[in-house]
Amino acid sequence: MTGSTVRCTNYSRANRVPATVQGRPRCGSCRTPLPWIAEAGYADSAPVAEQAGLRVLVDLWATWCGPCRMVSPALEQVATELAGRIKLVKADIDQSPALAGRFEVQAVPTLLILDHGRTLARQAGAPPAPALHQWVEHTLADRVHPDGPPRRLRQSTT
Repeated sequence: MTGSTVRCTNYSRANRVPATVQGRPRCGSCRTPLPWIAEAGYADSAPVAEQAGLRVLVDLWATWCGPCRMVSPALEQVATELAGRIKLVKADIDQSPALAGRFEVQAVPTLLILDHGRTLARQAGAPPAPALHQWVEHTLADRVHPDGPPRRLRQSTT
């Protein structure tokens, strides 16, 4: 379980963002929401991904996978654009094969959007940043009520 250091978009101040924290990370100077990017394995996936206070975009990837490396910058861009609304969690399935089994991963990269451990949406492949952003936004908006249950599982194969 590792956190990250991110720069505030307003002041370029470096902020340390832990993998788990109550609430949503904000800049220590100006209180702007910060991108929340963390890594997790099977042992720490519950506190990092499933118990977060906001929706979690999970990237199930492998080091040998070219498309996984290609989609990583797009995922970080979306996490930055949606700072304060989502948390990006990256999980290497070779390091955590039980996590891949838990989420029934058959291809990498596999992207999930979780809400308190429940899968709201699933997508295999490496879409470009605009399509990825649209998929995440659509999934976040596809709710009965912000605190209510998900309407349905949304699958995509782009």
